[in-house]
Amino acid sequence: MSGPSSDAPDVAAIIRSLMREVPDFPEPGIQFKDLTPVLADARGLAVVTDALAAVADHVDLVAGIDARGFLLGAAVATRLGTGVLAVRKGGKLPPPVHAETYALEYGTATLEIPADGMDLAGLRVLLVDDVLATGGTMAAAAKLLRIGGATVTAAAVVLELAALGGRAKLPDLPVSTLYVV
Repeated sequence: MSGPSSDAPDVAAIIRSLMREVPDFPEPGIQFKDLTPVLADARGLAVVTDALAAVADHVDLVAGIDARGFLLGAAVATRLGTGVLAVRKGGKLPPPVHAETYALEYGTATLEIPADGMDLAGLRVLLVDDVLATGGTMAAAAKLLRIGGATVTAAAVVLELAALGGRAKLPDLPVSTLYVV
């Protein structure tokens, strides 16, 4: 059995070196992990895209979650030769839509996908986002895709905030993470 190539990039190290930490954002005590510099760096974006695409196993579609998931999802779909579906925040799509409202720490949010104009029935979908935190957004997106008739085969994220326990909300969904903090 062979191991990784000696010239294979250390994805976590690249993310760690480019990611910016912003203290006290969006509120005091929070150490915000900003992936914008990773996505803005050509090598960072390429390495992250390749690593996210590598977890896909025969998918028909990539779904990216609003908003940075759109960028990542489109890049991964291009690598895989599939289309991409934007899982939008509520109120951004024309009706009819499939909608899923979920709990946030301070309130609720809604995600939507089109209910007309595309047939998800039987499609194998890779769900992509930038960060897995509490898991509510990812769980809602997976539920929406299933309501639309798709099979969500896996989820892939760049960064996982392990202390927030998001995986617990995704017991039936394989989740691949490139960097865990």
